[in-house]
Amino acid sequence: MRRGADYTHIIVGAGSAGCVLANKLSQVHTNRILVLEAGPADRDLMIHIPAGVHAVWQKPSLNWNYWTDPEPAGHNRQVFMPRGRVVGGSSSINSMVYMRGHPLDFDGWADDFGLSDWRYENVLPYFKAGESYAQGGDHWRGTEGELGTSKGQYDNPLYDAFMEGAAQAGQGTTDDPNGAIPEGVARLDATRRNGRRCSAAVAHLRPALKRGNVHLVTGAMVERVLFDGTTACGVQAVVRGKAEHFNAAEIILSGGAINSPQLLMLSGVGNADHLAQHSIDLVHHLPGVGQNLMDHANVILQISCEKQFPIHRVDQPMNKLKAGARWVFFRDGVAASNIWEVGGLIRGNDQVPYANLQYHFGPVGFEYTNNRISLSQAFAIHIDVLRPRSRGQITLKSADPKVHPNLRFNYFQDQGDLLEMVEGVKKARDLVAQNAFDGLRGVAIDPGPEVQSDEDIAAWVKANVETDFHPSGTCAMGHGEMAVVDDQFRVRGIDGLRVVDASTMPMITSANLNAPTQMMAARAADYITGTPQLAPLERKPKV
Repeated sequence: MRRGADYTHIIVGAGSAGCVLANKLSQVHTNRILVLEAGPADRDLMIHIPAGVHAVWQKPSLNWNYWTDPEPAGHNRQVFMPRGRVVGGSSSINSMVYMRGHPLDFDGWADDFGLSDWRYENVLPYFKAGESYAQGGDHWRGTEGELGTSKGQYDNPLYDAFMEGAAQAGQGTTDDPNGAIPEGVARLDATRRNGRRCSAAVAHLRPALKRGNVHLVTGAMVERVLFDGTTACGVQAVVRGKAEHFNAAEIILSGGAINSPQLLMLSGVGNADHLAQHSIDLVHHLPGVGQNLMDHANVILQISCEKQFPIHRVDQPMNKLKAGARWVFFRDGVAASNIWEVGGLIRGNDQVPYANLQYHFGPVGFEYTNNRISLSQAFAIHIDVLRPRSRGQITLKSADPKVHPNLRFNYFQDQGDLLEMVEGVKKARDLVAQNAFDGLRGVAIDPGPEVQSDEDIAAWVKANVETDFHPSGTCAMGHGEMAVVDDQFRVRGIDGLRVVDASTMPMITSANLNAPTQMMAARAADYITGTPQLAPLERKPKV
């Protein structure tokens, strides 16, 4: 398929959503699909080794390397925001945790945003159809989908202690947070198949490319969408230094919550006053573009461990070599682990309607020095605030597509988010204080034992808050003035243009975003092709 040909669809971004779209749209053999990806192919071996995640996301060649503007409630620190700039997008560099979110998240989309077709019973069949779960299928889990998922299997007593400690602390456990009981601590699922990362590129794009009606172009930086009046008709891109135009009947932006709103604004779709500041000709005034930015604010507790386990020494050269060799020959051992194999959704207090905090637990401590990670005899607990009230925004810094946009999350702009994070720190400390950790629990490293009062914890949180890599909401789905797309991902006021990625979430889901993003893309493909949506599945989970 030659460059410059007319296509039925151009997908901008070969990330989680773009790969799913390419796969499903290509099943209609008359479709001719062009996928444009700014980054390289996913050939780096470390992408495919689960434990290689920390090495991968720090590689500038695979990463957009965003930094936020100074965060006012974070001591005016700039927060590093990695985003995948590679085939597979962030699904090629993330920690692989497969979490769908809470059923009540999607009911909230219906009730709070008028999106009646997005209740949990409407999305559950797409979650189920999209995955092949190694532990087997049931009412909630699928075994026939392209995305390989599997529960963590790496053996470490600290994982067991965390599970038991959650039960002893009354914080709850569950056999499957993506199943009947979504709340509680569990052995988490990962996008992993046969010991390898199962990225969206591996699961969805590779099968699509074999059909012959999908053309992938890497190293293609899309600079703007082209319009005929208010109808999108193509894109302008730079492909390995050469300017090119591509035409299609429909353009789909799947660049993620940062790139997609930036591209809309560069193309003349956004707040008219803001675009005028950058001398960008207005195509359509859409004030919600770049607004409603959400993320899961995150802090990491580290506690020393009284006992040493093999993972604490795995970064030593000989041990690293042994772990790599075991992965090459057997696809198991520590290299097949995404490290964050235990975690889950919990409630910070009895007043919240459902879980508002999330744990990710790793059985090893770590420290970054000059972009290198060193491990320590400790364990770590990520704590996320799941449904933030604070909102940020993405705005243009320049009309030059090569210049990163302004990015601010406004963490803890709403005091309620800070109070929830303080509750999260106290909950995590209570869990570790249980008998399950006797003989394992050492000295608190960060925060130290001197940080005790709520005021001290809040101060520590502000000094240490960072991202859990879940930007969303900047092209929100809905019906109000600030909505950017409708319930079928069509950009409001524009023909022939959709946005399909995490930017369209009207409210962030209560867990990692990769699974719901792929679900949304699968539904979008059915809307685009006119295929009837999968029949709703009865909503059974206990909440």
